[in-house]
Amino acid sequence: MRLIDDDGENHGVVPVEDARTRAAAAGLDLVEVAPEARPPVVRIMDYGKWRYEQEQKAKQARRHQSTITVKEIKFRPKIDPHDYDTKKGHVERFLRHKDKVKVTIMFRGRELLHPERGEAILLRLADELKDLALVESKPNLDGRNMIMMLAPLKATADGAKPEQPEQPATEQPEQATATSTSTST
Repeated sequence: MRLIDDDGENHGVVPVEDARTRAAAAGLDLVEVAPEARPPVVRIMDYGKWRYEQEQKAKQARRHQSTITVKEIKFRPKIDPHDYDTKKGHVERFLRHKDKVKVTIMFRGRELLHPERGEAILLRLADELKDLALVESKPNLDGRNMIMMLAPLKATADGAKPEQPEQPATEQPEQATATSTSTST
């Protein structure tokens, strides 16, 4: 097996017994660090200290890991303005808590003949929340439901103003036109 001592120096391929005696002489452990390698690689080190460092690295990685949850809010195409404002407030709260939001418009019966009403509601919501959210997926009709995904904008390091992804100048006027025409309906 290939032996690496506690200073990181490679001693080449040595017999197992020779590696054990060197580790015992140094008062340290013989740890196999690459069992799949040919020949296997062992290192002379303090196993307890190494394991502690690995646990600390894993703990640090978990601390910086963020879980993304998806919340869902359901609307109807003929939603009352007060109900719309209430649900919009819920969407704002979810976005401020850094959760993604799946906004669903549920159609029943003949409401499905006018999907533009549902799309108008979703585009209006996206426009009103543009300082908090990024439209991850545009309104899409899926069976009897129209779905749009909103993701929270990432805040800057100082927390002053959220970063907005750059959009080509041609897309913004089109969205404004679509929103203005849909609000007049």
